[in-house]
Formats: sequence, structure tokens, C-alpha cells
Amino acid sequence: MIENLLFLLVSFVAAAVATLAGFGSSTVLIPVAVFFMDIKSAIFLVACFHLFNNTFKIKMFWKKIDWHIFLQFGIASIFFAFTGALLASIAPVEVIKKVLAGFLMLFSVYSLITPKFAVKASKIKAAVGGSCSGLLAGLIGLGGAIRAAFLVAFDLPKEIYIATSAMIAFVIDLTRIPTYIFTKTIQNEAYYFLLPFMVLTAYLGVRYGKYLLGRINQELFRKIVLAALFFAGLNLFFR
Repeated sequence: MIENLLFLLVSFVAAAVATLAGFGSSTVLIPVAVFFMDIKSAIFLVACFHLFNNTFKIKMFWKKIDWHIFLQFGIASIFFAFTGALLASIAPVEVIKKVLAGFLMLFSVYSLITPKFAVKASKIKAAVGGSCSGLLAGLIGLGGAIRAAFLVAFDLPKEIYIATSAMIAFVIDLTRIPTYIFTKTIQNEAYYFLLPFMVLTAYLGVRYGKYLLGRINQELFRKIVLAALFFAGLNLFFR
């Protein structure tokens, strides 16, 4: 009972963090989930929460979505999310996690000490970002950080960044969750009773995150995202 309450409390915090940073719900929640369930069940359950979280973000920021960037990222994301989800039960992920962790830490530190650094928007860079994000989301449930690393470099206004990132994540989740079910990646269905409560914590977390977002200027927002990327990489490296 206490473990479940702790999980739900952390899910609220994760939803608020993800609304501010554009990613992070899985990064925050999976390490907690694996304390009392197997890793594959944790990835599936957190994927469902991730879907709820992004659904509410899309509803709140719908008019801010940059559909051009979404299409560039999203098409590649769908294909590679499916591929990653298929590989989830057989592929070794430790090396991938270490490489991702190193990239995130180096990218965030460099961007913080070089504020004018930016990636010029292009179809190739968006496709690469979408591919990596989808693959890692399907494989280890942690594609948001790499997606944020590419999107933040496009220097989008904060509301457009949040909305577009949520829409990309949404289509990834719609691809990987059915694939997990079809390939029987789930190992324990006993935690399904948490799903309705996770809908509520996702909604409340997004509302609180949106409240905080309105009180943060663009430059501080960029620094928060980059700091979140660094700690996501650090967390991955030592996990």
C-alpha cells in the first residue's frame, strides 16, 4: 500500500517535471517503479502513464503545436519506436544506455557554457532526432531525453516546444504500447489497478507544471531543460 502511494506521488512529480522540461516522466518514474516490480512491467506501466501525461499536455497546448516539426520528427519516431519495442525483450541495453548518458551530459554542459549554440532546423536533423527518440523509447522506455536534446537546439518558444514534444511522444507511445502487449513483454499484470489513479496524477501534474511554466522566462526555461538533460544522463550512467 505504501509503495503504491509512493509510486503515485512520484508520478505526480514526474508529470509536473515533464511539463516544464518537455520530457522526464519516464526518467523520474522508472527508477522508482523498478524498486517493487520487474523492469519490463515497469517500462510498460510507465509507458501508459507517459501516454496519459502527453494526452493532457496536448489538450492544454494544442494550438501551440508546430506541425511541420512534428511531421519531421514523428514519422521516423513511429517506425523506430515499433522496432525498439520489438527488440525490447532480446536486445542488450547497457551499452546503449551508457552512450546515451554520455551524449546527454556532454551536450547539456556544452550548451550551458555556449548559450548561442543552436542546431539549424533541417529535415535530416529532425529525422535523426525522431529516429533515436523512437528507438530508445521502444527499447528502454527513455526516449524523451534524446528528443529534448534535438528539440531544444531548435530554440523554440517554450509553449511550442512543450506542445510539439508532447505530440511526438504521443505517437511514439501509441506505437510502442500495443507492441509491448502483442509481443508479451509485460510480465506481471497485477499492477494494472494503478492505471486509473495514474490518469489522475498525470492530469494534476500537468496542471501544476503549466502553472509553473507561466512563471518562468524563456532563458531560465532553456537552462532548466539543459540541466534536466544533464541529470537524466547522470542518472542513466550510474543506473
